[in-house]
Amino acid sequence: MIKAIFLMQADDSKGLLASAVDFFYGKGFNILHCQQHTDSYEQRFFMRIELDATQMSMTRKELEDGFSELACRLGFEWSCHWSDYRMRMAILVSKTSHCLYDLISRQLEGELSCEIPLIISNHPDMERVANQFRIPYYYFPIGDDKEAQEMKIRALLKRFDIDLVVLARYMQILSPAFTEEWKERIINIHHAFLPAFQGANPYLRAYQRGVKMIGATAHYASEDLDQGPIIEQDVVRVNHELTPNGLREVGKDCERRVLANAVKAHLEHRIIVYKNRTIVFTVER
Repeated sequence: MIKAIFLMQADDSKGLLASAVDFFYGKGFNILHCQQHTDSYEQRFFMRIELDATQMSMTRKELEDGFSELACRLGFEWSCHWSDYRMRMAILVSKTSHCLYDLISRQLEGELSCEIPLIISNHPDMERVANQFRIPYYYFPIGDDKEAQEMKIRALLKRFDIDLVVLARYMQILSPAFTEEWKERIINIHHAFLPAFQGANPYLRAYQRGVKMIGATAHYASEDLDQGPIIEQDVVRVNHELTPNGLREVGKDCERRVLANAVKAHLEHRIIVYKNRTIVFTVER
C-alpha cells in the first residue's frame, strides 16, 4: 500500500478539521488515520492525515497543488510525504558504538524504514562497525581547522543525497551554518534528561548531584547547544552505589531506546515542530 501523509498546522479556528477531511473525501481518498491536536494555550491547531494513495485517480502533483489552494485559504503550514520513498540517513559518531549498533540493527530488521548510505566520524574507531555491515565509512579528523572538517561533511551529505542526519553520540558541536542548513533534519541524542545537565559530562555531573534518576533526550539540533526541539525522552532509576561509569553503563540502554524512537517518529512523518516544541503523533498499527 502506498500512503500519502499530510502534516499541517494553523492558528486555531472553526472548521479546520472538517475542511481538510472534506477535501480528501471529495477526492475519493480512504483516510487511514486522522489525528488532530489543539493547543489551547497557543491557540494552535495541528493535524496529521494518512491516506491510502495506492489507486488514486490523479498525479501526486495534482493532489498537492489542489491541497495547496485549500491551505492558502485556511492559513495552513503543511507538508506532504509519500510512504514509498525511503529516506537516506547519515549517521555521525565519535568513539561510542552502542547507539550506532542499535540504529543499524533496527534498520536491517525493518523497524527503521530508511537507507544508511554512509557513516561519518571524527575518529577511526568505529570503522570496524561499518565494515561489519559493509557501510562506507568516512573519517574526518578535526585537526586545527574545524570549519574545513565540517565543510567536508556537508559536501558529503549533499553528494550522497542525505535526508536525515543522526548524531549517534557524535561528540562535536555543529556550527550555526550547519544546523541552519539542516534545520529539523538533524537528530541528536543527549545523555541526560534535558534541560538538566546540558553540555559535556552529564553522567559525572549527575553523580556529583546524587540524582535518583538519569535520562536521555533526543532532539533536533539547533545552533544553541542541547536546546533544540525535544522529540523523545525517558528516564531510569539509579541509586547511590553507582559511580559515574556505572551511571554511563545504565544509561546506554535508555539512550538507544530514546534515539531509536525519535528517529522512527521522524521517518514515519509523525512530528510537527512549532516554535521550540514538537507535537509527536502516535499511530497504532
